[in-house]
Amino acid sequence: MAKAIKNKEAKSATKKLAVKPIERVLIAQPRPESEKSPYFELEKKHNVMLDFQPFILVEGLPAKDFRKQKVEITDYTAVIFNSRNAIDHFFRICDELRIKISPDMKYFCIAETIALYLQRFIVYRKRKIFYGEDGTVNKMLEVIAKHKSKERYLVPVNDICRNEILECLNKNNLQYAEVMLYKTVVNDVKKELSLHPDMIVFFTPGGVKSLFENDPEFKQNGTLIGAFGPITTKAVEDAGLELHLKAPLPGAPSMVAALDQFLSSHAAKK
Repeated sequence: MAKAIKNKEAKSATKKLAVKPIERVLIAQPRPESEKSPYFELEKKHNVMLDFQPFILVEGLPAKDFRKQKVEITDYTAVIFNSRNAIDHFFRICDELRIKISPDMKYFCIAETIALYLQRFIVYRKRKIFYGEDGTVNKMLEVIAKHKSKERYLVPVNDICRNEILECLNKNNLQYAEVMLYKTVVNDVKKELSLHPDMIVFFTPGGVKSLFENDPEFKQNGTLIGAFGPITTKAVEDAGLELHLKAPLPGAPSMVAALDQFLSSHAAKK
């Protein structure tokens, strides 16, 4: 009788440990424009539904508000980029104000994926572009340290500036100026959250902030969380959420590749 009870308890425990399948993943970004996006291949491969909805919307700062900051872009010899939005709005402002960027300008990016995005605006192979090898601020600073200390760095930021980069520049006594080029506003994602996704994937600290502004009473309750980049990872952890997927990963520099690995590993646990 006692043996039968133990067997029943063991089966019950095994049942509790059963891995819940991932059927719906909410990606906190706009839906890819191309139907050839690797996200859609991922969807077919793992038989999951990917919902795309940006948690924040980005609004470019008007040229007149940029001028009020009294920052002369041509006074600087290097720019530090930590996001695609920063790149978009840096070149937007330069275009609107007809600012000619010197071909000797150096571009330091927090990750290779950000560096490659520069191809949309400049001839990549003809410019001085550098990036950290693992997507962290410290690795990017190691690259910066190899260059002349007399460089004058410009750091494009938004209204919820990621202070980690600025703090590191201060600690290393580097000459820099921050310039606000865009601001973020919370997007309404209540409908998407009401569908109770099995996983939410964040790309910015603003996205994490938006989650709680959309649902102040949000409880994780088993929802898996993914984050791209160390700054977003920190925002997730600071919010008290349990993080299940950190990207980029060795051999998986993009979120698509990291998510592919994660979904395969998760399925193997069933």
